Amino acid sequence: MFEREGRPATTGRSPDVRGTYDERLNHILEAATALIARVGYEKASTRAVAEAAGISLAGLYHYFDSKEKMLFLIQFRTFNSLVSGLREKLHGVADPIEQLRVMVRAHVGYFAANMDALKACSHELDSLTGEADQEARRLRHDYYDLTRGIVDRIFDTHASETTLNRHVATMSLFGMLNWLYRWYVPKRGCSPTTVANQITTQFLHGVLGDSERVRTGH
Repeated sequence: MFEREGRPATTGRSPDVRGTYDERLNHILEAATALIARVGYEKASTRAVAEAAGISLAGLYHYFDSKEKMLFLIQFRTFNSLVSGLREKLHGVADPIEQLRVMVRAHVGYFAANMDALKACSHELDSLTGEADQEARRLRHDYYDLTRGIVDRIFDTHASETTLNRHVATMSLFGMLNWLYRWYVPKRGCSPTTVANQITTQFLHGVLGDSERVRTGH
């Protein structure tokens, strides 16, 4: 999709676009993500993205031949980072409650540093079409399956008698996590770790009740 190399034309407004191919691509995607988060995918024209990135429209087309490919790469990078990062962090962690703490901390930590990506991806889940949509959905399902596996193990180990629906519980957890962009400002609020710990505790209270382990985190 992005096989061509070379130096795209620039307007001279931003020295950041003059590095390597990957550096320039990252710069464009950051500008595109911020713009889509602010005005939405439909209103974020390729010309507006080029303006935000400080490059010419021709320079933008050196990297993307359509706006949809740009959105796809934003979503692909986001969900691929979440999936690969979570798999790495879960390696060697056997206890399901600790696995949940790892998952929530990883999610909150990633989006505390990439809040525009959270908003853009949350709002534009249905904006892709065709193979791009299928690939993005596959990654989202991978992330859901990893998290659902953790929830299942918590239920099996600590709440096997509950009548709570496991899919609803998993989606409720994602609801808390993906609503962060509406209220959480990391630079002015609690630390990502503090937020993650409280979300984990609230979720576990809902599933396990007021057990000593939920309250102490051990």
